[in-house]
Amino acid sequence: MIESVELTAGALEYEDTGGDGPVLVLLHGLAMDGRVWQAVVDDLGSEHRCVMPTLPFGAHRVAMAADADLSLRGHGRVVAEFLERLDLTDVTLVFNDWGGAQTMIADGLMDRVARLVLTPCEAFENYPPGIPGRMAALSARMPGGLAIMNRTLRSKALRQLPFVFGRMSKRGVPDQLMRSWLEPFARPEIRRDVGRYAGDARRGRRDMLAATPALASFDRPVLVLWSPDDKMMRPANGRRLADAFPDARLVEVPDSYVLMPIDQPAALARELREFVGAE
Repeated sequence: MIESVELTAGALEYEDTGGDGPVLVLLHGLAMDGRVWQAVVDDLGSEHRCVMPTLPFGAHRVAMAADADLSLRGHGRVVAEFLERLDLTDVTLVFNDWGGAQTMIADGLMDRVARLVLTPCEAFENYPPGIPGRMAALSARMPGGLAIMNRTLRSKALRQLPFVFGRMSKRGVPDQLMRSWLEPFARPEIRRDVGRYAGDARRGRRDMLAATPALASFDRPVLVLWSPDDKMMRPANGRRLADAFPDARLVEVPDSYVLMPIDQPAALARELREFVGAE
C-alpha cells in the first residue's frame, strides 16, 4: 500500500512492509521509484521491515513544493527528514544509482543510520554518471530538453540504446514497470522537479567531490556491493569507496550493471541479510 508523509519539500510517497524486523530504507535513482527493489524485498520477506520512498526523480506522482531544494544536497535533506518524520532509527540505508550518501555524511545527516550499503551509484568524479547522466544534465539545461527526453524514453527501441537505459540493467527493466515509471514524467510539474536536480549537476559534482574527505568520519559498518561488469558506474569506484570508510567491506556481484536489484536480486538479498544480521 502506498502511503504519504508531508515534508518541508512537499508530500513524499513511500511503501512500507511494516513489522518488527530490522529497518532497511531502500533508495533509487533518476526516472524510477522504489519498485526497482521489489524482487529483493520479496526475497527478504517478513524478517525485515523494508521502506521504499519515491524520491522526486521523475517517477513521483506528487510534485514537490515550488520552492523545494531538489539539488544533490537537497535530496539528502529530503531523505534525512523522511527518516525523522517516520521516526526510523537503527536504519540500514541502501543506495542504488543515486549517490547521495556522500553529501549526507558531509552534511551530518546520518544520525538515524546504523549501517550503510552502497550498490552501484554515483561517486567521486563520476557525477553525473556516464553518458546517460550527462545527457540528462544537458537535457535539463536546454529549453524543452526534458520533454524531448520524455519522448525518447517512451520509445522502447530508443531507451535500450547504450547512452539511454541500455547499460542500466543487464537483464533489462520489465517494459510494464518502465512504462509506469514514465507516466508521471509526462507532466510538466514533474519534469520541473527533475530539472532542479539534473540541471544542477555542475554544483552537484563539486559537492560530491568536496564530500569525499568526510567519508572517513562515518565509523559505522559499510557494505559496498559493486559490479565488475558495470559500464556506467566504474568498477574501480567500488574499491575506492570501500577504502574511503574506516569500517567497510567490498563484495563484487558479477553479471549485473547499475540496477543490481533487478539483475541480481537473490545475491543482493543474501548479502543484505548477512550484513544486517552480522552484529
